[in-house]
Amino acid sequence: MSDRVTIELPDDLARRARAAAAAGHRRLEEAVVEWIGRAVAEPDVGTMTDEELLRLCDSMLDAADQEELSRLLADSREGRLDAAGRERLDALISLYRRGTVRKARAWQEAVSRGLRHMPMAADDRPGTDHVA
Repeated sequence: MSDRVTIELPDDLARRARAAAAAGHRRLEEAVVEWIGRAVAEPDVGTMTDEELLRLCDSMLDAADQEELSRLLADSREGRLDAAGRERLDALISLYRRGTVRKARAWQEAVSRGLRHMPMAADDRPGTDHVA
Protein backbone atom coordinates (compact mmCIF):
# COMPACT_ATOMS: atom_id res chain seq x y z
CA MET A 1 0.00 0.00 0.00
CA SER A 2 1.19 3.52 -0.64
CA ASP A 3 0.01 7.01 0.22
CA ARG A 4 -0.30 9.84 -2.27
CA VAL A 5 1.43 13.00 -1.04
CA THR A 6 1.54 16.34 -2.79
CA ILE A 7 4.47 18.59 -1.93
CA GLU A 8 5.80 21.88 -3.24
CA LEU A 9 9.55 21.81 -3.84
CA PRO A 10 11.68 24.95 -3.77
CA ASP A 11 12.99 25.79 -7.26
CA ASP A 12 16.58 24.72 -6.53
CA LEU A 13 15.53 21.38 -5.07
CA ALA A 14 13.10 20.75 -7.92
CA ARG A 15 15.85 21.51 -10.45
CA ARG A 16 18.21 19.06 -8.71
CA ALA A 17 15.49 16.41 -8.52
CA ARG A 18 14.72 16.78 -12.25
CA ALA A 19 18.43 16.50 -13.09
CA ALA A 20 18.80 13.37 -10.93
CA ALA A 21 15.72 11.83 -12.53
CA ALA A 22 16.94 12.62 -16.05
CA ALA A 23 20.40 11.23 -15.32
CA GLY A 24 18.86 7.95 -14.17
CA HIS A 25 16.25 7.89 -16.95
CA ARG A 26 13.49 7.94 -14.33
CA ARG A 27 10.42 9.95 -13.54
CA LEU A 28 10.76 12.89 -11.15
CA GLU A 29 8.56 11.11 -8.60
CA GLU A 30 10.86 8.08 -8.56
CA ALA A 31 13.92 10.23 -7.87
CA VAL A 32 12.18 12.08 -5.02
CA VAL A 33 10.94 8.81 -3.47
CA GLU A 34 14.51 7.45 -3.64
CA TRP A 35 15.85 10.56 -1.88
CA ILE A 36 13.26 10.27 0.87
CA GLY A 37 13.96 6.56 1.26
CA ARG A 38 17.68 7.21 1.57
CA ALA A 39 17.12 9.97 4.13
CA VAL A 40 14.99 7.65 6.26
CA ALA A 41 17.38 4.69 5.89
CA GLU A 42 20.46 6.78 6.66
CA PRO A 43 19.71 8.93 9.70
CA ASP A 44 21.53 12.21 10.13
CA VAL A 45 24.91 11.67 11.80
CA GLY A 46 24.03 14.33 14.37
CA THR A 47 21.32 12.06 15.80
CA MET A 48 23.54 8.97 16.09
CA THR A 49 24.82 7.61 19.40
CA ASP A 50 28.57 7.84 19.98
CA GLU A 51 28.93 4.11 19.27
CA GLU A 52 27.01 4.33 15.98
CA LEU A 53 29.03 7.37 14.96
CA LEU A 54 32.38 5.69 15.63
CA ARG A 55 31.25 2.56 13.77
CA LEU A 56 30.44 4.74 10.76
CA CYS A 57 33.82 6.51 11.02
CA ASP A 58 35.54 3.11 10.83
CA SER A 59 33.31 1.65 8.11
CA MET A 60 34.55 0.57 4.71
CA LEU A 61 33.00 -0.71 1.51
CA ASP A 62 32.58 -4.43 2.15
CA ALA A 63 35.18 -6.71 0.58
CA ALA A 64 32.84 -8.26 -2.00
CA ASP A 65 31.64 -4.85 -3.24
CA GLN A 66 35.22 -3.53 -3.31
CA GLU A 67 36.38 -6.52 -5.34
CA GLU A 68 33.46 -6.19 -7.76
CA LEU A 69 34.07 -2.45 -8.10
CA SER A 70 37.75 -3.02 -8.91
CA ARG A 71 36.88 -5.69 -11.50
CA LEU A 72 34.23 -3.53 -13.17
CA LEU A 73 36.56 -0.51 -13.26
CA ALA A 74 39.23 -2.65 -14.94
CA ASP A 75 36.68 -3.97 -17.45
CA SER A 76 35.55 -0.42 -18.14
CA ARG A 77 39.12 0.75 -18.79
CA GLU A 78 39.59 -2.14 -21.21
CA GLY A 79 36.29 -1.45 -22.99
CA ARG A 80 34.82 -4.82 -21.95
CA LEU A 81 31.77 -3.54 -20.08
CA ASP A 82 28.27 -4.33 -21.35
CA ALA A 83 25.12 -2.36 -20.43
CA ALA A 84 24.41 -4.48 -17.34
CA GLY A 85 28.03 -4.10 -16.19
CA ARG A 86 27.88 -0.33 -16.71
CA GLU A 87 24.66 -0.15 -14.68
CA ARG A 88 26.21 -2.18 -11.85
CA LEU A 89 29.38 -0.06 -11.95
CA ASP A 90 27.30 3.12 -11.71
CA ALA A 91 25.40 1.66 -8.74
CA LEU A 92 28.61 0.71 -6.92
CA ILE A 93 30.18 4.12 -7.58
CA SER A 94 27.05 5.78 -6.23
CA LEU A 95 27.17 3.54 -3.14
CA TYR A 96 30.85 4.37 -2.63
CA ARG A 97 30.29 8.13 -2.99
CA ARG A 98 27.35 8.16 -0.57
CA GLY A 99 29.39 6.15 1.91
CA THR A 100 32.36 8.49 1.59
CA VAL A 101 30.24 11.59 2.15
CA ARG A 102 28.49 10.02 5.16
CA LYS A 103 31.84 8.92 6.58
CA ALA A 104 33.23 12.45 6.23
CA ARG A 105 30.17 13.84 8.01
CA ALA A 106 30.57 11.23 10.73
CA TRP A 107 34.22 12.22 11.22
CA GLN A 108 33.25 15.89 11.47
CA GLU A 109 30.61 15.06 14.09
CA ALA A 110 32.98 12.75 16.00
CA VAL A 111 35.62 15.49 16.13
CA SER A 112 33.07 18.06 17.30
CA ARG A 113 31.97 15.66 20.08
CA GLY A 114 35.59 15.08 21.09
CA LEU A 115 35.42 11.37 20.18
CA ARG A 116 38.13 11.61 17.52
CA HIS A 117 40.94 13.98 16.64
CA MET A 118 41.56 15.15 13.10
CA PRO A 119 44.50 13.27 11.59
CA MET A 120 47.48 15.53 10.98
CA ALA A 121 48.96 15.94 7.55
CA ALA A 122 52.48 14.53 7.27
CA ASP A 123 53.93 18.05 7.09
CA ASP A 124 52.22 19.06 10.35
CA ARG A 125 53.50 16.17 12.50
CA PRO A 126 55.86 17.02 15.35
CA GLY A 127 59.51 16.87 14.36
CA THR A 128 58.83 17.80 10.74
CA ASP A 129 61.04 20.64 9.62
CA HIS A 130 59.35 23.46 7.72
CA VAL A 131 61.94 25.09 5.54
CA ALA A 132 60.93 28.38 3.97
